[in-house]
Amino acid sequence: MRKLLAALLIAGSTIVAAPLAHAVQPDEVMADPAKEARARELSRELRCMVCQNQSIDDSDATLAKDLRLLVRERIAAGDSNKQVIDYLVSRYGEFVLLKPRFETHTLLLWLLPPLVLVAGGLGLWLHIRRRGRDAARATEVSKPLSADEQARIDKLLAEGADQAR
Repeated sequence: MRKLLAALLIAGSTIVAAPLAHAVQPDEVMADPAKEARARELSRELRCMVCQNQSIDDSDATLAKDLRLLVRERIAAGDSNKQVIDYLVSRYGEFVLLKPRFETHTLLLWLLPPLVLVAGGLGLWLHIRRRGRDAARATEVSKPLSADEQARIDKLLAEGADQAR
């Protein structure tokens, strides 16, 4: 029982600690804590080109390490955060950003999800409205059959009963 409890504690601690782990190696860390904090902040905004949906701060890929080092080199050279981002975008394109910029060529990317949501809501509203109107029509009292219509129905039913025998 104690072994099981120990195994569960170890497994639980690794699960809790896993999201806190980063791929930054000790040899990559800058001596100045303020510059290192900037580098880490920028690394969380940049996409690993190998992993695609992971930041370079979290990725263990070789390219991610190269990008982390490049970010630190640019910061050490005195570049601002915007200059570092602009440099990487000029080299790798907008895809390197985990959160693309709001510009004319990314307008569709930013506006399409809200437009789809609004269109879906509008379609749902119209469907519910139409369904309510159809239900109201179905519950309306229909006028009674005329004597001629009732005679035709009785005749058809009688013919159906004769054929069934």
